[in-house]
Amino acid sequence: MSNYFSHETAIIDTNSSIGEGTKIWHFSHIMANCKIGNGCNIGQNVVISPEVELGNNVKIQNNVSIYTGVICEDDVFLGPSMVFTNVINPRSHVNRRGQYAKTIVRKGASIGANATIVCGHEIGEFAFIGAGAVVTKEVLPYALVVGNPARQIGWMSKFGHKLIFDEHGLANCPESGEKYQLNENKLSIIV
Repeated sequence: MSNYFSHETAIIDTNSSIGEGTKIWHFSHIMANCKIGNGCNIGQNVVISPEVELGNNVKIQNNVSIYTGVICEDDVFLGPSMVFTNVINPRSHVNRRGQYAKTIVRKGASIGANATIVCGHEIGEFAFIGAGAVVTKEVLPYALVVGNPARQIGWMSKFGHKLIFDEHGLANCPESGEKYQLNENKLSIIV
């Protein structure tokens, strides 16, 4: 008996590791050799390709494709219909299966609906990718990026609030009360 839930229409290939309390919903396909952590929620019509790694508490909304080469750490949010790529220069007549580029989404990052993450880049911890953004380069931790191509327009707290800095480079998260300092384009939490 499994320690996770999968809807009867979901397809789960052999040799996948699925953590306790994870839920896999309608028409989703988990391919071979995936590692999926505890407490994940995999929405309707999601495809997770072979050897993808998902940490604990990853939330995947409907119609998301996660291709080989992607690693999502704990507490990542993937919005509806967002997509990852895994080859920089795809051609139908050229087999590039041995050239998949790695994409890492660090702890707590959120990726908005319909965003595209071009492969080979790292999304920093607690970064926030706006809906419809096309990420073509590395995203700094806590960065807020939007547009096509995505560009940074601000900074976000761990709780998902846009930070407003004073003249000393200090900001507070209105929900948690955490204090942040911005210095030379690097954000740090003040303890």
